[in-house]
Amino acid sequence: MNEEFDGLADIRHFLEYQVNIGFGELIVPRLCSSDSFRTEESLQGVRQELGECTRCPLHRTRRSIVFGEGKPTASLMFVGEGPGADEDREGRPFVGKAGRLLTKMIQAMGLEREDVYICNVVKCRPPGNRDPEAVEISTCMPFLEAQISVVKPVVLVALGRIAAHSLLDTRDPVGKLRGRFHDRNGIPVMPTYHPSFLLREERERRFKAETWADLKQVMARLKLPAAISVSASGEKT
Repeated sequence: MNEEFDGLADIRHFLEYQVNIGFGELIVPRLCSSDSFRTEESLQGVRQELGECTRCPLHRTRRSIVFGEGKPTASLMFVGEGPGADEDREGRPFVGKAGRLLTKMIQAMGLEREDVYICNVVKCRPPGNRDPEAVEISTCMPFLEAQISVVKPVVLVALGRIAAHSLLDTRDPVGKLRGRFHDRNGIPVMPTYHPSFLLREERERRFKAETWADLKQVMARLKLPAAISVSASGEKT
């Protein structure tokens, strides 16, 4: 499928989306290509281009744009789905309960949050924490592409289904994708379970064990010092 046809499909999906949610007036987002960011020298430049974004309907219900945070030259970049209620309120990624678990996971790898870069596929909270719509993802993807281009991580970790699907252009479940690296424009991507999923499935210990196995592969790829034997929940095993 060529890029022109993909663009027409995105337009059709966007128009159908607006009809389905009851808009009587056409909203035309100002789309942009990740190519337009390639001359920017910093994440600040990408953030300035994002501005007070109104490119898709998510801006109508958000409190904050949650851009991302961390080390601008990090070797390791975590990409989640989108902001939740806590993130929307504070304007920072992964600061709620799932965020605290992610912090423990990062520390179990022998790192701190300040050593990595953390962001999401979409920068505004979907109402009711629903899954982002296809048009919302496609509208926000150039900014994620730009973040990746600026940070230049050695490894990307895709947290959960939406991030894995968006980064790898696949519809395979995370359980099938995890456990091995996938190539994305020369950058190895490790899909694994989202911290919120691990919290929901807390009694099913195998998911935490599998997540920790994924992170150990990331550690090996980055040649990090051997960490203490810690599960993804931050508990010693």
